[in-house]
Amino acid sequence: MMRPNTLRALRRYHSYIGLFFAPMIIVFAVSGALQTFRLQETNGYGGPPPTWIVWLASVHKDQAPPRAPRAERPKAAAPAVAGERPERRPMGEAKRPSPLPLKIFVALLSIALAGSTVLGVVIALSNRSAGRVSLALLALGAVVPIVLLWI
Repeated sequence: MMRPNTLRALRRYHSYIGLFFAPMIIVFAVSGALQTFRLQETNGYGGPPPTWIVWLASVHKDQAPPRAPRAERPKAAAPAVAGERPERRPMGEAKRPSPLPLKIFVALLSIALAGSTVLGVVIALSNRSAGRVSLALLALGAVVPIVLLWI
């Protein structure tokens, strides 16, 4: 068993670490949920996606703001052989399962992670004994990543 003072210190450190990382946990949870359904892509959104989704996806995937798209090089077509048919799946090969159930689970996981983080922040901020330190860590957790994006 741990001593009560050790447990109290661990809870305090856990709270401080959680408050510092909470803003980015929420950002990454939301952007991950959006990317699960490829909403940052034209095909996933059904047209040009909103700028904020593209921006969040770029920060999530590349840890940088979005860059202007580069012109794509034309892909070289494979030489066609006369009389060759396109490849077919062998008869015994099973159809791939739908990714939709797992995508829904991942989206729910993202929502739960963001919600749990918000609840953790509320609980941590309700502790009046560490009020200023908690607010300072929460603010730093929001500001530091933004500064690091532009360095």
